[in-house]
Amino acid sequence: MTNRLLTFGAMLSVTALLTMPANGMMRSYSASMQESSWSLVKNSPTACVLEHQIPRFGKVNFSSVANKNINLDFAMNMLQKPAKYTEVELRSMPPKWRSNSPSSHIANLAYYKQFDGEVLDDQAWLMLNELEKGMSPTFFYRDWYNSNDSVAVGVSAVNFADQHMAFMDCVSKLLPYSFEDISFTTLNYKKNTQILDRRSQEKLKMIRDYLKFEPEMELVLVDSYTDSYGGRYKNSQISKQRANDIKRMLEDSGIAGNKIVVTGHGEKRHIASNESIQGRNENRRVVITMNRGY
Repeated sequence: MTNRLLTFGAMLSVTALLTMPANGMMRSYSASMQESSWSLVKNSPTACVLEHQIPRFGKVNFSSVANKNINLDFAMNMLQKPAKYTEVELRSMPPKWRSNSPSSHIANLAYYKQFDGEVLDDQAWLMLNELEKGMSPTFFYRDWYNSNDSVAVGVSAVNFADQHMAFMDCVSKLLPYSFEDISFTTLNYKKNTQILDRRSQEKLKMIRDYLKFEPEMELVLVDSYTDSYGGRYKNSQISKQRANDIKRMLEDSGIAGNKIVVTGHGEKRHIASNESIQGRNENRRVVITMNRGY
């Protein structure tokens, strides 16, 4: 997915933003000490989401998802989407009671018309670190409808610490693979058995572990195939049995049965030669294709 909040090359200083014509004004959005709250709204091995409300502006959140790579995304769910392309500076600002502390530059960014803002990866981690230090990451930009006015959107560190600890604990327990890693999976069987080989048993465990927490699927296809040894009718029955065994496992993991379509192909659609042991091992397979619909 194309990032909707990207770094741009030209340097944009907060000084320039704050240098307004005499009739210009600064609109500020930030939760007060009494209003500021943070909530861990999702806490599972597949996703962690830490949310913060900014009065009159919308919601913002940090999120990290199950993946083989460490990841962090900061998303802005704005009540009013950007009216046009907008250059933005993100700075770490001290709270009012530490007004003598210096501010620091985090990133130059851009909002795109009608899209919520995002800050990704290293810059999102920088924001999280600044909040941990009690600072307020703040977005500065020109008003979309009055170029004389500027806007500041601050993310408050008040009441952040405890929920931040819970969020980082959640991140430490994320599964080390994503849905994309299991959405198309091939399982292989030992000869003349309904027993998966060791590697396929590990793959199946990964699928089951993920589905414990996110079983909602739009469609799941289970296609079963055999090698060409043993007779066509027997192999057709074996492939159907294997497909239905996998379907029952997926149902036990929480997927609705009416979302699962099984097909036993028997000896059709070989992907390797049946003249070798390795080729026959590859042909004895069940292919699971999962689609979440988004």
